Amino acid sequence: MARPGLISAVIYDDPKAAVAWLERAFGFEVTLLVEDDQGRLAHCEMTHGESTLMIGSPWHERIASPGMVGGKTTQTVHIQLDGDVDAHCARARAAGAVIFAEPENQFYGDRTYRCHDLEGHIWTVAASIEAVSIAEMEARGGHKITAPSA
Repeated sequence: MARPGLISAVIYDDPKAAVAWLERAFGFEVTLLVEDDQGRLAHCEMTHGESTLMIGSPWHERIASPGMVGGKTTQTVHIQLDGDVDAHCARARAAGAVIFAEPENQFYGDRTYRCHDLEGHIWTVAASIEAVSIAEMEARGGHKITAPSA
C-alpha cells in the first residue's frame, strides 16, 4: 500500500464515532480499518481526495484528544477543497460541527471556514477562489511574504 510522505494522525477518545462523523461531516472515506479482538478501533486510515489521515485512540500518556484535556490542541487540520466551501460548511454544521469562523474570502485567494469536531479538534476548510500574486497578497494582507520555492 503506497502512502504519502507525510500523514497526520488525529487522536479521539471514541475513534469509531470519529470515523463515522468524519465520513458524514467532511466526506472522508475509509481505506483501512483495524479492530482489535474486542471490536475496538485500533487504527484507521481515511482519504479525502489525494490526502490521507490516520485516526486512532490514545496509546501513550502524552497523547490525548482535545476533549480529554480541556479543549486544548497543539495542531489543526486543514482540508483544501476543489468544491464549494459554503456547501461543505453547511454539511459539517448539519453533522454537528461547531462553526466558529463562518465562510469568508481571504486576502490570499481562498474562501475558508473553521470549526471544532465532535471532540474539539480544530479544522480549517478552504477552496481557492482566485489566483493572487505574492505582491497582491502583501498589499491586501499587510504581511511580508517570502516564498523561496515559488
